[in-house]
Amino acid sequence: MGGKWKGLILFALQDGPVRFGELRRAVPGISERMLILQLREMEASGLVHREVYHQVPPKVEYSLTDFGHSLNTAMAPLGEWGEEHMERIEALP
Repeated sequence: MGGKWKGLILFALQDGPVRFGELRRAVPGISERMLILQLREMEASGLVHREVYHQVPPKVEYSLTDFGHSLNTAMAPLGEWGEEHMERIEALP
């Protein structure tokens, strides 16, 4: 669960299934390639579920598994701490 993006992706998925494009817009600054890599890693570790709908045009949705929801719950206090101390964190060199 290391890295810059995984926490932001978890947060973006907390309210339910999200399509790839929506997810990319919800995580500002992430490249398409990096988002794909992070989602693959999170899927392999059981945090994220990828649902493919066989239709035209193709549709893929990402959602949190129960394991992912439990990690999101555990990380919520850390996110609150970050929001409380945002000014001090941003002022660090």
